[in-house]
Amino acid sequence: MRASKNRSQKSEVRSQNPKTYEIHISGAEGVYEDAEILKIVKEYTNRALNHPKGKPDNIVITLEQIKQIPQKVPMLPVITLKCNSPDKAKEMIFQILSDIGVPARTIKNSFKILTSPRTMRGAAIILKESGVRVEPDRERGVRVSRLGIEKNTEKILVRKLSKMKVSITTVKEALILASKVAAYTDVIAEICISDDPDYTTGYIASKRLGYIRIPNIKSHGQNYGGRVFIVRENTNINRLIKYLEKTPIIISGDIN
Repeated sequence: MRASKNRSQKSEVRSQNPKTYEIHISGAEGVYEDAEILKIVKEYTNRALNHPKGKPDNIVITLEQIKQIPQKVPMLPVITLKCNSPDKAKEMIFQILSDIGVPARTIKNSFKILTSPRTMRGAAIILKESGVRVEPDRERGVRVSRLGIEKNTEKILVRKLSKMKVSITTVKEALILASKVAAYTDVIAEICISDDPDYTTGYIASKRLGYIRIPNIKSHGQNYGGRVFIVRENTNINRLIKYLEKTPIIISGDIN
């Protein structure tokens, strides 16, 4: 599901018509059995129509039959750090990424994307050493698709998140996505800030780090946000994008 709103951008030349650009409102994705489809479509529609960023002008729901056998991927372990301000969150992320060898320029470039007022539907891809952004379409970004979770694993996860007293749907969906991304060999780390003005907990994730939740990564009411994948310098970008967008995966197994 993808929901968006159109906005006019005034032109500097009066004789020209204002340009229209799209504001991302909401998005959701999953792999489901046939019997679940009607229920999920209703849930996704309600989510789009009742989002804190406002009512969308467009809601697009796409159903696609998956004929490939999904790959099974383990779920990342979850921890929550103590953090009381966006400045502290930025400092923590700098330290964590620096400790695994990510240069300062790459981290700074990542934050420029994450805090931009123009949010993308998908994620940006940045090379680790040079800090260069390499996804083909910077307006769209790269959308991580075809991802789900086994029923037994989901039940265990929901119980765990309930004990942690966190937003179950938000964290569950982000954790499934982050686990798929982290399973790809060339991904060094992912940084995410939700563009939901009411949700101020972000995360940094990787196979090595796990899924690290960071509260107060932005102030309440701020609309900016995004997702950045930091990858190895020699990554085959086309192959990475094919995996992220087209390869079906199912999260399965034990949860730490």
